[in-house]
This record gives sequence, C-alpha cells and structure tokens, in this order.
Amino acid sequence: MTADEPGVPGRGAASAGPASEPGATGAGAGDDDRGTPDAADPADAAADPPGDPADGAPAAVDLAGPFAEGAGDPDDEPDPSALRIEELILGSERQYTPFQAARAAGVSMELASRFWRAMGFADVGQARALTEADVLALRRLSGLVEAGLLSETMAVQVARSTGQTTARLADWQIDSFLMGLTEPPEPGMTRNEVTFPLVQLLLPELEEFLVYVWRRQLAAATGRVVQAQDDEEMVNRRQAIGFADLVGFTRLTRRLEDEELGELVEAFETTSADLVAAHGGRLIKALGDEILYVAEDAGTAAEIGLRLIETMANDATMPELRVGIAFGTMTTRMGDVFGNTVNLASRLTSIAPKDTVLVDGALRAELTASGAAPESEKESEDLSGYRFALQPLYQRPVRGLGVVEPWLLRRRGTGG
Repeated sequence: MTADEPGVPGRGAASAGPASEPGATGAGAGDDDRGTPDAADPADAAADPPGDPADGAPAAVDLAGPFAEGAGDPDDEPDPSALRIEELILGSERQYTPFQAARAAGVSMELASRFWRAMGFADVGQARALTEADVLALRRLSGLVEAGLLSETMAVQVARSTGQTTARLADWQIDSFLMGLTEPPEPGMTRNEVTFPLVQLLLPELEEFLVYVWRRQLAAATGRVVQAQDDEEMVNRRQAIGFADLVGFTRLTRRLEDEELGELVEAFETTSADLVAAHGGRLIKALGDEILYVAEDAGTAAEIGLRLIETMANDATMPELRVGIAFGTMTTRMGDVFGNTVNLASRLTSIAPKDTVLVDGALRAELTASGAAPESEKESEDLSGYRFALQPLYQRPVRGLGVVEPWLLRRRGTGG
C-alpha cells in the first residue's frame, strides 16, 4: 500500500488531517463547540426538584456506555441482565439525567457537555443513565480546572485522550478476550449467565493491572520530559521516526477471509510492537497494515527497521515489508507526532522496494557521526567495525518535500 493510494490511513498527511493520519490526533482535533448548550441558570437549577429535568435543559448530552443504545428514550428499558453487568462494572446504579449529574457535580451544563463529548460518549438525551461515579469524575476533572492545575482546554484534552485510548482498549478486551471466555460451557446456559461471574472475578485484577501499566508508562514519559534540554525540546524534538508497511495489503484484503485478515493484522502488530519495545523504541500507532515508531537515536531506529524486515521475512504467512526512516525535528502532541520529518519517513516508505529499509540524509549523517556506519564505503579500508552499510540511491522528487536522496540501509555483512 503506497502513500499515494486514496483512502489509505496514515500516509502522507502527518502534519495535519483526520485523526486516522499520523499526527492528526493532536490538540484541537474535533474540539468544535458549535451547538454546545448554554449553561443552565443557577437559580432555575435550584428551583427544580431533584429528579426532574430543568425547563430548557439541553435535550442531548454525549455520553458513552456499553448499554446506552436507545437510552435517549425513557420508555426503552435496558436488558435487566445487561444492566446488572453494567452496575457491576461501574460500581453504582443509574440515577441521574445529564442535567442532574452536572448540577450534582457543581458545574455548568456547557462544561459537562464538553467533557462528555471529549470522552466520546453517545447521546442519551435526558434519560436517567448516569451514576454516582459519573458525577464524581465530572467533579474531579472540573476541580483540577478550578484549582488552576489544568486549563479548561487542557482538561478537555485529557478527557479526549483518555477516552480515545481506553475505548480502543475496552473494544479489544471485549472482542478478543471476553467474547472467547464467555462461550457457554454447557447447553442451555446463556452468555449472560457466564459473563457476570467472570467479570466479577476479572474486574479487580484487570483494573489493578491497568493502573500499574499506566504508572509505568507515565514514569517513562516523565523521564523523557525531565531529560529534555529545554522547553522547546519537550515539544519539538529531534528524533528518528520510522514507518513499516506491509506490501500488497490491499490485494490481501480481497483474497483473505475476514478472520484470516484479522489474524494476520494482529500477528503483524503484536510482532512489531514487541520488536520496537525490546530494542528501545516507542510504538506510536498501529494502523492495520503499517506501524509508526520513534527512537531517540538513529542507531536504535535503524536496528529496529532491519529487525522488522528480518523477522517478517522468516514468517511465511507474512507479506513483504518495507521501512522508511527519517531523522529530524518533529512535534509531539497527545501521544502522536507530526511534522515534515514524519512526512518524509512516510514518503521514503512508499518508494522503498520490498524487504528494504530506506533512510534520509539526516539519519545517514547521524549514523556516520556515531561511528555506526562509514562516511564512504569505497574510501574506508576496514569496514569490520561498523554495524551498518549505506548505499546512496538516485535523487528523486518527493511530492510536497522537494528532491530527496534516499539511502539504502543494510546490516554490515549482508551484501554491504
């Protein structure tokens, strides 16, 4: 799949674009408040008895829940067994409308709407679908704003990034984990009869593990920030960035069954993620047929790129792979990266022959400066001490980036 194929996510628009493209998930994406209801008048709110929506209260608030379908209609009662599982997971029962939750948390309806929308929640109208936990979360987030620890814009970004990340995690756990474990073990048993005790056992363990992994990731991210030389480096950092892309993925989608395709994508993402982490890089995102990773130094990025090619080549079920790596300044925002360096790495991937790694001149310069590759293959008498071999290719124009000179990267001793 090339960078110029229409409809391919993540190719060639890393500096701006929809959320599916590299770098497009930064601050401000989708943060349009047009149509947000005005805050309710405090006097009107106080005059309304608890449990009754205020006159003129907004008719819809974005709120997500696993059993929220049809919740906007008070006559649509949720399935009792599903509601029982929801109460187990959330720790409390439904008792508030969105307006009542905002009032109980002591925040305006406008701010509540922004938070709920940012978390990716579905429209529940004025149904009594919120719990005490929703009120506490809303109160906690708004309290950070009131205390001056977060600006309102930053609090919305926190809500959005947390919602997007955990939504994907929850979907994966249900699709790949819970669905398989809740197959009724005996004829006549329903999935609901199996699910409740299973969730009851797994929930505290998964919750503890989630908090542990989050703390570990937070410690690692904080360490990177603390080690930055200045504030500018914290946001606009010089790093190596690599794309790895499966060749011919579009043709595979037409040939393979859905289950086979899903297994291939999962194997590719899992193998790639393990390799990137094991060799000191960070996986930024996986988009089905491609991954995007960063590394603090050029040698690490180059090693990861070659390892990916070598590992996939040894798996007969995997298509060929191509990798593009660039080095330079890029902007980090909400866990994503974007900028011209990201675009260049994407373009190098699109022109790379199958099972090869192409790098830009800046990454080549970093490798030679660190002693990982020679300045010149022809002029160096002893090449045994170098890790990598670099071969210049023809300069070529790259759309949006001018003329670039790609370098073919190989491991020393493999034809270099």
